[in-house]
Amino acid sequence: MSKVKYYYDPESLSYRKVERKKRRTFKYVMVFLMAAALFGFFANFIIGQYIESPKEKALKRELQNMKFQYEILNKKMDEAEAVLANVADRDNNIYRVYFEANPIPEAQRKAGFGGINRYKDLEGYDNSKLIIESNKRIDILQKQIVVQSKSLDEIAALAEEKEKLLAAIPAIQPVSNEDLTRMASGYGMRTDPFTKARKMHWGMDFTAPRGTPVYASGDGKVVRADSRASGYGKHIRIDHGFGYTSLYAHLFKYNVRKNQKVKRGDLIGFVGSTGRSEAPHLHYEIFKDGKRINPVNFYYGSLTAEEFSKMLEHASLENQSLD
Repeated sequence: MSKVKYYYDPESLSYRKVERKKRRTFKYVMVFLMAAALFGFFANFIIGQYIESPKEKALKRELQNMKFQYEILNKKMDEAEAVLANVADRDNNIYRVYFEANPIPEAQRKAGFGGINRYKDLEGYDNSKLIIESNKRIDILQKQIVVQSKSLDEIAALAEEKEKLLAAIPAIQPVSNEDLTRMASGYGMRTDPFTKARKMHWGMDFTAPRGTPVYASGDGKVVRADSRASGYGKHIRIDHGFGYTSLYAHLFKYNVRKNQKVKRGDLIGFVGSTGRSEAPHLHYEIFKDGKRINPVNFYYGSLTAEEFSKMLEHASLENQSLD
C-alpha cells in the first residue's frame, strides 16, 4: 500500500492531501521505462563487447577453422599451379616440338572469364574477398587443366600417327648385306648398259644371285605385283601411306599378292633379271607424293654408320647401271 503524502496549505492553515495527477504518473513511468531500456542496451553492448556467449564462441571457432581451411586450399592450389606450369612447359617445349605441333600461347592457357560477374552471389559477406579470390583461382586452374588435357589428347593422337609413320616409312635395305654381292649403282646420272648414253637412274641397284630374298622396307599394302610396267619386269609396289611408295623390280618371282598387307622385313619376292636388266639384281625405288626420291636416305633401320658410309660412297660413283 502506497504512502499518503500531505502538504501544508498556508492559506487554510491546514494540511492537505497530495493528489497525484495521472499525466504526471504516466510521465514518470515513461521516464523510468526509457531509463531501463537505455540501461539494458548499454549493459548488453558492454557485455557483448567483452563477454562472448557460447553461440558466439562456436561461430568464432567455425570462422577461424574456415580461414585455416582456405589457407590450406590456397597452398594446395599453389602446388597444383606449379605442377601444371611444369607440364605446360614440357608440353610446349618438348612434346609439341617433337611432334611438330604449334605451341599453345600463354594467353590461351591462362585466360580468365569475361562477361557478367560470376561471383556476385559471394559478395556482401565478411570474408567475401577471400572466398571470391579462391573461387577465381579454382576456376582458372580448372580451365588450364581442360586446355592441357585437350593438348595431351592431341599429342597422343600425333604420337599414334608418328608411330604409324615410323613403322610405315621405308627404313631398311630390301636385300640383306649377307646376301648382297655389291651395291652396283646409285640414284643419279648413270651410263645406260644398253645404249651407253648417260641418263637419269631413278633408283638403286643391288647385285645378288638369282633367288635372293627381297624384303619389304616398311609396313604397307601391296598395290601392284605384276610385269605390266615397261622395263621393270616382274615388280612389286607397296603403298606405305603418308605419301610413301616403294618399288622392287626385275624379280624372279613373287611371295605376295595385290592388296596384301605386309610388315617391314616381310619376305615379298626374290631377286631376278626380268624386264630390261643386264644381270640378276634388285632395282629399288622410293616415291614421295608421286615423285621419285633418293633411296639412300632410307636405310637407318638396318645399317651401321660404317655400312651406311660405305654404301653412300658406292652409290655416289657415276658408273654403269644394270637396267
